[in-house]
Amino acid sequence: MAAATDLTRDLVAIPSHDDETDAGDFIETWLREGTDADVTRDGVGNVIARRNTDADTDESIALVGHHDVVPPDDSQTADGEYVVEERDGRLYGRGAADMKGAVAAAMCAFRDSEVLRTSDSRTQSDDTDPTVELVFASFAGEEIGGEGARHAIDEGFAPDYAIIGEGTTGYSAPGTTDVAVAHKGRRASTITARGTAAHASEPEAGENAVYTACEAVETVRGIDAPSTDVFGERVRGSVVVTEIDGGSAWNVIPESCSITVDERTVPGERAPLAAVEDSERVEWAVDQDLPPMACDDEAFAEAVRAAAAEAQESEPELVTKPHATDAGWLAEAGVTCVICGPAEPGEAHTKDESVSLAVLDRCYEIYREAAESIGR
Repeated sequence: MAAATDLTRDLVAIPSHDDETDAGDFIETWLREGTDADVTRDGVGNVIARRNTDADTDESIALVGHHDVVPPDDSQTADGEYVVEERDGRLYGRGAADMKGAVAAAMCAFRDSEVLRTSDSRTQSDDTDPTVELVFASFAGEEIGGEGARHAIDEGFAPDYAIIGEGTTGYSAPGTTDVAVAHKGRRASTITARGTAAHASEPEAGENAVYTACEAVETVRGIDAPSTDVFGERVRGSVVVTEIDGGSAWNVIPESCSITVDERTVPGERAPLAAVEDSERVEWAVDQDLPPMACDDEAFAEAVRAAAAEAQESEPELVTKPHATDAGWLAEAGVTCVICGPAEPGEAHTKDESVSLAVLDRCYEIYREAAESIGR
């Protein structure tokens, strides 16, 4: 569908790594001019649109994305603008994969879904009247910890179901667009060991914080990271020390040493990192906690998978993602989520970021069919 391709090209051309305002303006204007939706723009730049708000229903399904991107590589800009190129059936540019392509496909599906009609043109049966509210949301600040999603949730954003358009293509097999029913979260934390400074020529006069930190490292190495199952898919976490910093001079016994821990969390559990704490010598503090996600409704997941199967020749599967997304915040707030999108592993955040135009069309079909199937 050319509309999704053209819309992706327009969105990718808009710089949105330092300031998402222009991209949000474009999305808001397109929705206001191209749909009859109730469109809002909140204080942090989220764009949220709703259709079928007057339906006699208490269910809603949202198509969710984000329009901020990570800073571009030098090769992806020219004269302060983003470079957008199309070749070999792919669109290249910062944000093409993560995730303006999915946002564009979702916008078109939101506009075109027949579940939104007050009466279906094919029949006058009451059975075809709209039964769900359809929502579109493009958040700001996803790349900096989900700031937009958290703000929207705080302001009452709570659809019953959501399809988040982060990448799931190529997880079960090359070229296949799958449906993710779970993803890991990320908890970043700092362990700080305290000691007593002394001259290095008299080490017994002090307490070496580096040695204490090394004891904490061994404790972390001995922790078994949690794992869990979601609809038969295994999600395995991890805990790893990624940085260590301590000491002030080569001839001084260090009085402080800090360790950075990267923990990939799974739904329902966290690694027992508090075990490293010692009231006098070792402190543990959480710096960031991006929640994991697990779909809580297998029937919904299968409905989206069926829509994905209808849109492609290969057979999609229910899979898991290793990366945290805004689905974690939504699931934590009680929204039933799955993830389905065009980006492939290794595409996002790269200097050669691109998205398949054929898979953009496929995702448009998936989003539209999924929204309509929920409303039947």
